[in-house]
Amino acid sequence: MLYGVVLAGGTGTRLWPLSRAGHPKFLHPLTGTEASLLQATVDRLDTLTSPDRVFVVTGVAHAAAVSRQLSAVPDENVLVEPSPRDSCAAIALAAAVIARRDPEAIMGSFASDHLIADKEAFTGVIRQAMEGARQGLLMTLGITPTRPETGYGYLQCGGAIGDGPQLTVEEFKEKPTYEVAEGYVKSGGYLWNAGMFVWRVDAFLAELHRQQPQLAAGISRIAAVWGTAEQEEVMGDVWPTLPKISVDYAVMEGAAAVGRVGTVPGDFGWNDVGDFHTLGEVLTADQAGNVVVGHQGSSEKHTVLLRDTESLVVVPSSGRLVAAMGVRDLVIVDTPDAVLVCPRERAQEVKQLVDHLKELGQHGYI
Repeated sequence: MLYGVVLAGGTGTRLWPLSRAGHPKFLHPLTGTEASLLQATVDRLDTLTSPDRVFVVTGVAHAAAVSRQLSAVPDENVLVEPSPRDSCAAIALAAAVIARRDPEAIMGSFASDHLIADKEAFTGVIRQAMEGARQGLLMTLGITPTRPETGYGYLQCGGAIGDGPQLTVEEFKEKPTYEVAEGYVKSGGYLWNAGMFVWRVDAFLAELHRQQPQLAAGISRIAAVWGTAEQEEVMGDVWPTLPKISVDYAVMEGAAAVGRVGTVPGDFGWNDVGDFHTLGEVLTADQAGNVVVGHQGSSEKHTVLLRDTESLVVVPSSGRLVAAMGVRDLVIVDTPDAVLVCPRERAQEVKQLVDHLKELGQHGYI
């Protein structure tokens, strides 16, 4: 059985002002149901694992909210980072804690803010990835590209591994230009890198030690006292010294270069819900293409009045009436202390507003 690790970090700045540092996007119900993105992530693992084998890595500010939303997950499985150190430290901490319980366990690492449309297909791909993991490979979930996308990284695939659908990964490619992405898609030899991984914890920790000895040594010190009276003190001393680096840069690129990374192509309706335009594409729209983001099917009544509008994404979360007339292709987000209006095509740029607020010292809005 799989150990599921969910990374619940980041503030989702392109979903501002809905997503804030104190209540980031993974805690919001942006799934088209009443479930938050975090709850949906854990729920889709239910046929692969059990709640006692689910671990969540999150920050101090969100630990209580995470535990409230995931009541079936034991409190001790919520691993709290004193400060953000990027994905490698978070994943390594979970791997080391799991290894104390089961040294040859297979773990899967998943972001808390992705949407998956086809749970059954997703589960099948995970099971296939587990086969590669049993052979000692570090497995990624590769998404079959549907278009030239400049916002994702790519996996350059090699030959098949055995008789199954698993492929070797020859190289990780950074986010390309449109022309390069178009070539990748046409070639058929590249997959989107979804940032989801499956491996044996011992294989991952060995590769971490080979490539990132300082990070590996620090994690080993923390894991050695995990669950004891010394845990908090050692965590406080060691954690701030760990390199701040993503697992792709720290481990996966170097492992691929020596033939230790595999992938399974998947097509299960994956979306990383990076901005409001994307959210409008994946949630159910009315006949005019308008999407009202909320608790679909709940008794809570959102106050939205639309007249002669097309392709709007409206997020009503202040309790006020939001009315729009004669406009199209806009994002309208209404929160108690901030309102955002922007063209859907510029939704990716919302992060720049957050950066500007930081420069102005307006941290209360962030």
